[in-house]
Amino acid sequence: MSGATIEALELKSQMDDPLRACVHCGLCLEVCPTYKLTGEEGNSPRGRLHLWRSIDEKRLPEDDDTDFYTSECVGCLACESVCPANVPYAHLLEKERLRQYERGRSKTDWKVRLAGRAVKQPSLFNLALTPARLLRRSNLLPHPMLFPGKPPVMESSAAYAKRLMAQKQPDGPTVALLTGCLMEALFREINFATIRVLIENNVRVLIPDSQGCCGAFHEHTGMPGTDKLFENNRTAFRGINVDRVVTNSAGCGLALSKALQNKPKVQDIFGFLGELGPKQRPRQEGTQKVYVDLPCHLVHGQKVEGIPPNVLNATGYDWELAPCAKDCCGSGGVYNIQKPENAREILKRKSDFLNHLPSGVQPILATANHVCMMQWHTARAFIKSPFQVKHIIQLLDPAL
Repeated sequence: MSGATIEALELKSQMDDPLRACVHCGLCLEVCPTYKLTGEEGNSPRGRLHLWRSIDEKRLPEDDDTDFYTSECVGCLACESVCPANVPYAHLLEKERLRQYERGRSKTDWKVRLAGRAVKQPSLFNLALTPARLLRRSNLLPHPMLFPGKPPVMESSAAYAKRLMAQKQPDGPTVALLTGCLMEALFREINFATIRVLIENNVRVLIPDSQGCCGAFHEHTGMPGTDKLFENNRTAFRGINVDRVVTNSAGCGLALSKALQNKPKVQDIFGFLGELGPKQRPRQEGTQKVYVDLPCHLVHGQKVEGIPPNVLNATGYDWELAPCAKDCCGSGGVYNIQKPENAREILKRKSDFLNHLPSGVQPILATANHVCMMQWHTARAFIKSPFQVKHIIQLLDPAL
């Protein structure tokens, strides 16, 4: 058999089996947050792929060591952006975590498991977190991850959209908005701001009542049930005639795009607004400056380059990308709950620039994902000067 034939067979084998597709180039090591923390090969995408393949080929047993390195992964997907072999790392990670969970090897905390069950029932989840919305609205923050805000306590995003649509009567393109689980239950003010911005830009907003959890929570934890959640949202969003389905959370947008497969097209709110050309907010004079951080599941998951400059210019603020804007902040869905020490160290390195800003600068750290906002808010523990954490949509809000 010729060398060319052998190479062709090896290539076909790699294409048929993604676990064999890694070419061991090492480019993923430079972008992997856990490898940069520990320097351990097993704590890199390349090392994990080798472990998973060895388990699959029965050359290694499933044990505490192999479980540990799988659990250490943040799931930021930066490795996918640099991989020359296009290894579908996200799919393999989700598959491995599901296998661990189903075999009883997952170390997922019971509170996380309970939350995974709760988000499958949005109405009950929203009701259960009513006291938390009230505490946030009263500026009584019981947890360091809960950034300040004034969420509506009783009115839902769907009811608000209907009310504002009746008042303003926009006649432009029509979008369906994914309101999300945690976003709607705890950070509802971001949904309200999203609705206001869309309607101000002459966009008609529909919110399907039958929508549910996007499935991202279960993908992060390995909990089963993603297929049913995907199917529920396919039924909810494919049953209406809209130009786009828009999301204001990068992780939710990635999960929903997998579910809908462009039927209809899912787009991040800022990509959609960038195409429209958003209305300009008044120029914000003074010392406040916006540092823009880019969620991993936007740039590495959805493969979006970033936030369109015309959107950021429309905020009226001076802005620039935060240093290492495309690096992971350590949130990773529920990673900052399950691996708090790792998440803290990842964020500490990434956020240190806030300790070295010129005197008098009052920074706003703005991002496009509420889970990243929660993680950034914990940086107050090691950032010496005060700073605000905002969702970029809030900087475009006409009610600002």
